[in-house]
Amino acid sequence: MKEYSGLSSDKTTNVKEAVPIHLKMTLTIKEAAEYSNIGINKIDALLKQPNCPFVLFVGNKKLVKRRAFEEFISAKLII
Repeated sequence: MKEYSGLSSDKTTNVKEAVPIHLKMTLTIKEAAEYSNIGINKIDALLKQPNCPFVLFVGNKKLVKRRAFEEFISAKLII
């Protein structure tokens, strides 16, 4: 009788690889802060502004549209 060791050499493991931030279409507030070096609170305040060009609501969750966010930052001198 063969004992179960918990390891299997014939099966592949399901390892989910992370997508690099620069390839993502949308970012969380935390990812946007890391990507842009702008604080989480400042990004959240920008997302709360009316007609924010880079906010995407998924239910109650706020996501940042990366390309529109980059364009917004490039066009601004002071945030």
